[in-house]
Amino acid sequence: MKKILLVKLSALGDVIFNIPLANTLKTNGYEVHWLTTEKGIDLIENNPCSDKTYLLPLYSLRNHFHIKYIFQIIKLIIDLRKEQYDIAFDCQRRLKSMPFMLLSGAKRRIISHHSTEYAFLGANEIMPEDKSNCHMVKFNQKYAEYLGLNIDEIKFTLPKQPQEIKDKVNKYLEHIDNNKPKVVIAPATTWKAKHWDIENWKKVVEFLEDKCNLIFTGTNADKELISKINGNKFINLAGKTNLKEMMEIFRHVDLVISPDSGSAHLAWACSKPALIEIFCCTNTRHFGCFGNDNKYITIVGNAPCRPCNKRHCPKETEKNICTKTPSPEEVINVINKILKL
Repeated sequence: MKKILLVKLSALGDVIFNIPLANTLKTNGYEVHWLTTEKGIDLIENNPCSDKTYLLPLYSLRNHFHIKYIFQIIKLIIDLRKEQYDIAFDCQRRLKSMPFMLLSGAKRRIISHHSTEYAFLGANEIMPEDKSNCHMVKFNQKYAEYLGLNIDEIKFTLPKQPQEIKDKVNKYLEHIDNNKPKVVIAPATTWKAKHWDIENWKKVVEFLEDKCNLIFTGTNADKELISKINGNKFINLAGKTNLKEMMEIFRHVDLVISPDSGSAHLAWACSKPALIEIFCCTNTRHFGCFGNDNKYITIVGNAPCRPCNKRHCPKETEKNICTKTPSPEEVINVINKILKL
């Protein structure tokens, strides 16, 4: 059995997009190890797509420099080299992955032609340029194609949660009305340019409030946005849940509504809920839903400048115009289609 290391260091959605690649490699008989950071560890550890998972404390080091993290990284590199990998795939394709590829000790260190920031210096094989402009899940499968492997299916897997996580989520949801659909609204992401307009969200919330159980999710940083769209009137779990609990929540609900975000991609990977993903500035071809078109639906605005894929709006006038569309009526129509309200 050949041993492969997948290097993917951020972010949540990007890690999710690599899970089908790992499952393809395992289906074809490879032992698959992952190197990931704090953002991906809860997704990959104990996931059937990984035989062994290594944690790089990248964000801990960035946020709070301490010598102990340096020693952890040195030990990590020693442990990786002991594995004697046949192949390492740089799925990050950025400067931060380059040293770990270079020092992994893998015989073949493979990177896509579409890399930046001199990441190719960590590789000894560069895949040919691919111009298919496909979704990131399919793009990542190009690594498997490069090895000549069969790709029978695109398979998402997530870790099973321990009983204490299930019990905690059941406690959060104990007062919901089981005669009504359960809808999660996850309105925030780390890019403000991806945020849909607050007034649009308020109209959707107003439409749903008597028809569904509404559950709002996010981080502590998202509490202000959720308050502005009247999320405090409902079950508001912002800042109360970790990634493992979020996975379990998504397994309990009927629909998730979100912008292009890690929450949306996690809901999609869970396979249970329907998903409405609202795109403002980013590219649906690369990051949108695919699969069951009646269950996973991408809604796109009509701003003439989209998709710019910029973290900050480059326009001098009509700033963030893309966040005003699509209209709330378009989203409500799709909600009706899915939930038959």
